[in-house]
Amino acid sequence: MLVRVGQAGCALRWDAMRKCWRWPDPVGSQLYAWPAPPAMPSGVRMLESACVMACCSSGRVLLGLGKRLGMADLPQPGQPIRPLQAQVLITIDAAEPRTSISDGCTDRDGNFVFGTANTAQDQRPIGSFYQYSQRHGLRRLALPAVVKAAGIAFSADGRRMYFADAARGTLMQCDYDAERAKVVNVKTFSELLEPGAGAAIVDSKENLWSVQGGVLVQYDSQGRVLRQIALAREAVASVAFGGEGMRQLLVLGAQGGLYGLPPDLAQGLARGVPDSLFIDSGSASIPVSRT
Repeated sequence: MLVRVGQAGCALRWDAMRKCWRWPDPVGSQLYAWPAPPAMPSGVRMLESACVMACCSSGRVLLGLGKRLGMADLPQPGQPIRPLQAQVLITIDAAEPRTSISDGCTDRDGNFVFGTANTAQDQRPIGSFYQYSQRHGLRRLALPAVVKAAGIAFSADGRRMYFADAARGTLMQCDYDAERAKVVNVKTFSELLEPGAGAAIVDSKENLWSVQGGVLVQYDSQGRVLRQIALAREAVASVAFGGEGMRQLLVLGAQGGLYGLPPDLAQGLARGVPDSLFIDSGSASIPVSRT
C-alpha cells in the first residue's frame, strides 16, 4: 500500500499537469492528491461531495456533484487553503429527483461522458448516459436506460465506448462518434465475472480493465479474461494508469487505500493511454441541446 487517507475512494485519476494522482472521497467530502504537490496538503475539503472527476485543460477539475456538474479551481502554493467551491455548469435531469451522477470520464476529444443512477429504493432503470462539452452543452446518448451507469471507458482511438449497468451482469460496447454524440452498434462485450460493474479503463494494447464486485478484471479487446486482481485488505473501487510514460497502474481501495501492483503482476503490462483533458476554455453558459 502506498498511502491511506480519508474514509472512501473513487474516480482515481492521474493529473499529468501536476504529476500526481487525484481522487475524491465522497464520504469525507475531500479531494486527495498523492504525492501532494510541494507546499500543499494531501487533501482539500469540498463543500459538496463528489464521486466523479476529470482534470481540465485550464488546470481546474470537473466534478460530478450529485445531480450537477461543477468546476473548481485547485489551490495554488502560497495561497490560503479554503474549501473547494465548485462553479455549477449544469443540472442533470432536474425534473427527476431520483437520479444522480454515478460514473464518467473524458472521451478522446475532450468531452465529458457520464451516466446517472437511480438512487431510490425502487431501482427502476431510469439512468441515462450523456456527453457534456462547453461547445455543444449537454447531449443525451442513445443508449439503453440503466439502474446505475458504470464502466465508462474509451478505446485508444476514441471510436469505441464501453459502458455497463451495475445492476446487470454484462459489459457493453458501442461505436461512438464524439463530434455528433452518436452511438451505434450497441452489443455485449463480455459477461461479468463478479456482480456489480464499476470503473473501467483501456490500456495501449486495447485491453479493458474493469472493476467488478470489488476485484479488478483484465479483458483483451475481444472480451476474453486475461487476469483477476484482488486486494487483501479492501475492495477495489477504481483503477488508473499514470506516472512516467504511463507505465504505472494504481488501484484505489473502497476505504481510501492506494496500491501499486506487486512486481510479478506489474511486469510486462502494457502502458496506459493518457486521459484526455476536459476542454474548458469556452463559455460555461451554452444552452443544453438534446438528441
